[in-house]
Parts: sequence; structure tokens; C-alpha cells
Amino acid sequence: MEELNIQASTHAYSIVIGEGIRNQITDYFTNSYSSIWVITDENVAKLYLGDVLETLSDFHVHHTILPAGEQTKSIDYYNQLMTEAIEYGLDRHSLLIALGGGVIGDLAGFVAATYMRGIDYIQMPTTILAHDSSVGGKVAINHPLGKNLIGSFYAPQGVFYDIETLITLNDREIRSGYAELIKEALISDEAIYRSILTTNLQNLPPSITQEHICSGIQIKAQVVEQDEKENGMRKYLNLGHTLGHALEAHLGYGSIAHGEAVAIGLLFALHVSESVFDTTLPFLQLKQWLETNHYPLHSLTGDQQTILAKMKNDKKNKQHRIQMVLLEQVGKPIIKQMTDEDMLSYLSSFKRKLVNK
Repeated sequence: MEELNIQASTHAYSIVIGEGIRNQITDYFTNSYSSIWVITDENVAKLYLGDVLETLSDFHVHHTILPAGEQTKSIDYYNQLMTEAIEYGLDRHSLLIALGGGVIGDLAGFVAATYMRGIDYIQMPTTILAHDSSVGGKVAINHPLGKNLIGSFYAPQGVFYDIETLITLNDREIRSGYAELIKEALISDEAIYRSILTTNLQNLPPSITQEHICSGIQIKAQVVEQDEKENGMRKYLNLGHTLGHALEAHLGYGSIAHGEAVAIGLLFALHVSESVFDTTLPFLQLKQWLETNHYPLHSLTGDQQTILAKMKNDKKNKQHRIQMVLLEQVGKPIIKQMTDEDMLSYLSSFKRKLVNK
């Protein structure tokens, strides 16, 4: 069992990582609650909802099961959940539990942030990817024109990570999660980055996965404590996301996993960085690792103008100019303002570079 503490602007909360936490979640409650509402998706519900509900048997509990996938993070499902909260009679002393991956965490967290101007919620992540999204209090839903454009900063009461839930992840979910782990390593720690790139995702011991997840959470926690509202260095955590989010919006949410899109975005960021800073970064090394582990690098489709238009809807942009996270070197991120002309040129050369062996 490992425990980290984060000091948010409103309160401190714990991140607990270990085995079997879903069966003892009430041990970590810091407040008494009038009712509890568990939100999960259909995949997670089949595996772990029963365990959690059994643990909560002494409480007045409601639960909602949503379709799995990025398309659920929408205004329609947000409205459905708000209606259910009212119908269930939830009040300001209720607790919401987000049981699932990043989609459930973001959507349920946004519901918690806005229902009756905010109720308590906790994150119970069940994917590798959610190690990133569950920490730091960024909650949101998507808009057809861009990802996470409707949201808030709203810290949870705790993050309780039962690593036993990771054994049921499929290959796509493992790939998706590891892209965010690579991102965190690239912005902060070359040794962790090199450690991850010695990993074969088809033969992944649980102990190694836990080690990588703990490292990723520690990196995220350090950044979030220093810049909770993304006014400065927290923006570095968006490495790879400028193109990644654009691809998700362009292809249709759910057509490509978030982390798979981010992986392509990481390669693009390295490609642009090498040109901007006239340096050599581990582009080819990362590309080879991604190919070996079956990331869908062929998913960069569509003309450059269409993709650029999606990139310009990114939240970091200023005055319709793209603000892109680049690397001067591994562990040294920087934000650069990019012109449309440069981005079109980089997208074109990047596409060519992707197909070259």
C-alpha cells in the first residue's frame, strides 16, 4: 500500500494505491454522508460494481451504469446524470463515487462539481490511463468541436487506486495508459522514460506496472501541487495532447483510444521539437517502441487543414494561435507559440516521417 497526499487550494486529499481497496473503501471516508451515488460504465460494472456495493451495504446507495467509451463524456449523458441526481434526492451531504476509467472520472467529477454547486466525490480509477486523469481535479465533458472544452477544476476527496482492477484490462487500454506514463516521463525524468521503453506491453508483470503508475502519479502530483489551475507548468502535462485531442475530435470520440491518440501526439511533439530547437530527440526510438507495441500510428488521416482547425480549438491556445508543449530535451519542456503555416508544414513532414521505416 502506498499513499501520497496532495494539497489542493480548497483541501488536502490522499491518493492511496494498493490491492483490494475496492473492498475497504469506507475505511477512507473522511466525512459522514446522507447518501452515496456510484457512477460506472457497463464494462466495469460487470467486474467490480458488486464488490463496491457490498462494501457500501450499510449506506443508502444509488448506482448508475453508463455505456463504455469516450462518446459518453457528452452533454447528453451529463444532463441524464443531473436528472438522476435530482430524482434520487441527492443533497449537499451526498457523496459521488466515480468507479472506472478516465471517461467516468471526468464526467462524474463534472457532475459532482456542478450539482448543487458542488458535492463531494472520490475517484476509484480502474485503468492505467486514469492514473493521470484521476489526479489533479480537472473534470470535463467533450464538445463535438473539441475535447474537454466544458469543465472545471474541482478536487476530489480522495483517489483510491485498486491495482487488482488492472488485471482485466485489454491490450488497447494498456496501450492507452502507457502513453500518458511516457508523457510524464518525457517532461520530467529520462531514467523513467528509458525504463518504460524497455517494457514489452504484451508481457507486463503487475509489479512493473505498479512501479510505473506510482512514478507517473508522483510526477503528476508534484506538478499539480505547484500549479493547480494550469496557469504555468501544469500546461506541460499537455505534451502530445495538441494533436492527440485534435485526432480524437477529427476521427470521432471513441474511434481511437485517448492514449493512442496522445502517443501519436507525442511523436509529433518530438518531431516539431527537433526542428524548432535543432536537436536530436528519441523520435525514432519512441516510434519503434510504439510500433512494436501495436499503437495505431496509421490513424493520422485527413488533410492538414482539417486537423489544424481541430488543433486550434485546444484550450491552451491564445488569440487563435496554437500554444504547443515542446521539449528542448527530455525532462525540459517548454511552451512555444506556433504559426498556422509552420504547423501545416510540420504536419506534412510528420506524415511522411511516420511511414518511413
